[in-house]
Amino acid sequence: MKQTDIIIIGGGIVGLATAYQFTLHYPRLKITLLEKEPNLAIHQTGHNSGVLHTGIYYKPGSLKALNCRQGKASMEEFCLKEGIDFEICGKVIVAVSENELSALETIYQRGRKNRVLCEMICAEKLHELEPHVAGIKALHVPEAGIVNYVKVCEKFSEHISQQEGNEIICSAKVNAIRQNSKSILVKTEKEEHECRYVVNCGGLYSDKITAMTQNPDSKIVPFRGEYYEVRQEKQHLCRNLIYPVPDPDFPFLGVHFTRMIDGSLECGPNAVLAFAREGYTLNTVNFSELAEILSYSGFRKLALKYWRAGAGEMWRSFSKVAFVNALQRLIPEITQKDLVKAPAGIRAQAVLPNGMLVDDFLIQENKNMINVVNAPSPAATSSLNIGKHIVGIVAKRF
Repeated sequence: MKQTDIIIIGGGIVGLATAYQFTLHYPRLKITLLEKEPNLAIHQTGHNSGVLHTGIYYKPGSLKALNCRQGKASMEEFCLKEGIDFEICGKVIVAVSENELSALETIYQRGRKNRVLCEMICAEKLHELEPHVAGIKALHVPEAGIVNYVKVCEKFSEHISQQEGNEIICSAKVNAIRQNSKSILVKTEKEEHECRYVVNCGGLYSDKITAMTQNPDSKIVPFRGEYYEVRQEKQHLCRNLIYPVPDPDFPFLGVHFTRMIDGSLECGPNAVLAFAREGYTLNTVNFSELAEILSYSGFRKLALKYWRAGAGEMWRSFSKVAFVNALQRLIPEITQKDLVKAPAGIRAQAVLPNGMLVDDFLIQENKNMINVVNAPSPAATSSLNIGKHIVGIVAKRF
């Protein structure tokens, strides 16, 4: 049996940032990070669009808003120190019709309350920033940025591994957790580990890991986000980041255009139910996981509430024409032949039994285990601050 001080489950950006924060603040502790895959950061982090979010959308005072603002500053500082390329390129949130102006104003007011640098701009100013975009008014957010979060994870991993006593173990799926009065045992497929505290950053399986020691308050429902890449000869149609005004009655942002740090241009995502927690394609089905989702009362209530919007998202999944039509609301010049299929991503979204989405980061605690149950976007932007927050929780128990 291996002995350590802290075990972190999950090798995505939140788990790695948490382990990194422990090495900074408590370098004498031994940290072991367990990742079920053969490599780090291959699920939500590895399929991330790479946006440095500003916190403009989130409810003032929420964990998302607070951690995003502070986390973005920390992420930029880390990238500067480590020589990781990032760019503060700015974004526009575009209203294309009069009936979107009220929602745009709401976002603007949230941004101001969250101390986000933002400005309401007219169509003329919008077209100076993005000449090919349609719109009658927009919210300009100049401090939004882009980065490669996998590169960030590689640097986190280097720092963690360099500290004596720390260990990152891949291909180490956690099968069981057993608590006793003084320690906690974590069993993987290959070996057992004993430690003082466990931090669960299991992403798509965070609720399953939580259930090993306590009842989770919610269940993870996986939503697949499908993307297209814009062919190089048409990438001039978008200079930076172009977002629609989100539908206030639907809990996702809508398809948008994202320039990546490598210069490529992606558009998407839609948001459709994945038929497996790691179901990156339409034909990837895990029947036991799908049956569990469909039988969950929270999902059924959610589907009933959003069935009309959900049907539209599913249609865009099957129909490239429908997907392009949604994109043309923002950039009318984009056509089907300009787009090639790009890898999809999965959003691990916690859903409550009453059918409500957990709209904030959610952390559940017991005596020697911290469970990060819900950490969707902007978790990557916020990861250093989430990690710092978790370290603070554990430190109170030393």
